[in-house]
Amino acid sequence: MLYSMTGYGEAYCQDENLSIGVELRAVNNRYLKVQLRGPETHQALEPEFEKVIRKAVRRGTIQVHLRLQRKRNTGEFQIQVEALRGYLRQLQDLGQELKLGPKLVENLAGQLLMLPGVIPEDAPVGKLLEEDWPRIEIMLQRALEKFQAMRVTEGQWMASELLALKEGIAGHLERIRGLALQAVEGYRDRLLERVRGLLRESGATINPADLIREVAVFAERADIAEEIVRLGSHLEQFAMALKEVESPGRKLEFLVQEMARETNTMGSKAPDVEISREVVEIKGGLERIRELIQNVE
Repeated sequence: MLYSMTGYGEAYCQDENLSIGVELRAVNNRYLKVQLRGPETHQALEPEFEKVIRKAVRRGTIQVHLRLQRKRNTGEFQIQVEALRGYLRQLQDLGQELKLGPKLVENLAGQLLMLPGVIPEDAPVGKLLEEDWPRIEIMLQRALEKFQAMRVTEGQWMASELLALKEGIAGHLERIRGLALQAVEGYRDRLLERVRGLLRESGATINPADLIREVAVFAERADIAEEIVRLGSHLEQFAMALKEVESPGRKLEFLVQEMARETNTMGSKAPDVEISREVVEIKGGLERIRELIQNVE
């Protein structure tokens, strides 16, 4: 089964105290890379996200968008009056000592709310992560399910496209197989006709063994039988790989590389214009396959 390396999934939930949103987006990458974007307080959860994602995804850059909104009770903002009074007294005393104007002292008084002990501090980050992660993980799993479903759907489409391209290449290869046999026979006939014409004009004779040797040299130089067999074998392996349970992206990349090598060799040895045309068609099909499998996990 093919899995696309691109996909999207999202999940959201909300209760009385916390709303959570998780979005997953993926782009191509030869390896797995997880990037967490969210509140600074929760960046330490990136390894936990990667552990969960790695169980389902093998390759690609996965961008995780984490959105958190915490509802706070008014009681959490109760001012510690005694602490504030203490700071204010010190500020007023300092104002008198330094002969600061009342307006300046009044402006500075607004900054006292930021001083330690005036408003209770938030819970420690470690405690927040410990409390939030179980609910975040549930949303991550739900987003991952949608993400995987999209990757499978796109993978099925790519598999059908790749299979059609493979069949097209196989058709061109079969035509090359027939043309290769005709090419040697055609060369022999053209050579014989040319030699007969020269003999008629000059009245000379030629040793039949020399003619046979020339045809044999051409046949050996233009022999693409091995390339045809190997390319056919690679095409069969390619079709089998498309049916594997595990997504075979790397194997497909290797097979396309090998098929391109055999095709280039056939092109360089092609003894016939028609064979060259078929080789060009095969190269076009392989290029389209190469583009598609760049997105296969």
